[in-house]
Amino acid sequence: MDVSKVSSLITTYITLYGGKVLLAIITLIVGLWVIGQLTRLLGSIMTNRHVDRDVQPFLLSLVSGLLRVLLLLSVAGMLGIETTSFVAVVGAAGLAVGFALQGSLANFAGGVLILVFKPYRVGDLINAQGFTGNVEAIQIFNTILNTLDNRTIILPNGPLSTSPITNISGKGLIRVDLTFAAGNQNKLDDTMASLRRVVAACPTALTDRAHDVLVNHVSADAILFDVRVWSHPDHYWDTYYFMQENVIRQFGVDGIKGAEKVQLMINS
Repeated sequence: MDVSKVSSLITTYITLYGGKVLLAIITLIVGLWVIGQLTRLLGSIMTNRHVDRDVQPFLLSLVSGLLRVLLLLSVAGMLGIETTSFVAVVGAAGLAVGFALQGSLANFAGGVLILVFKPYRVGDLINAQGFTGNVEAIQIFNTILNTLDNRTIILPNGPLSTSPITNISGKGLIRVDLTFAAGNQNKLDDTMASLRRVVAACPTALTDRAHDVLVNHVSADAILFDVRVWSHPDHYWDTYYFMQENVIRQFGVDGIKGAEKVQLMINS
């Protein structure tokens, strides 16, 4: 091997490309440092503006990833690499992947919309897609529900972001609506007073809200009463079952008689 020729070839390449390579390396190092600083600054801004902590990691990683891709394309251009064809190939590959993952992309977009617009938050009691439960986690692709019977339900975010959702606990309190029946041989005031005693004794009923005991329907056999009790969402079922059990007990104490066609009337 001719050492002088090899040395001359190396010198030539260094002369032609050394400056470009050095500049590209410096640009890469400085660019990564700048991206890191911008990402931290953006994180501080979002924290100061009270952007939801569930959204912050996703947005920061997205911005950081986009900036890194732009930096790499810039460095490649400085080295003389043709980036137009590279971008075209990446775009075609991205299009193919997009078609293959349409469902996942829809769930991803739905997750972004849910995290940004917050139709519900972690801990809320919601009804969606035929399921009722507390939101345990909001992920990028799925929402995790913990149902009232302690089952874990995983719902895709795509349909959630485009379909009706009932946020039961979104207002911070909830009204428990119940219907009770008593025979019409009882005095109306006595029955309503008996129901109000149960509401007043309910430990989970809110003391700063007015509760309702209303006549719903009168027939030849019975009178139906709507009882509406305000409570905290976490105590919904405690309130519901307390009222069901103790209305029966209180009716017995107060001598309130029932009616033979109660079940038929309620179902109708």
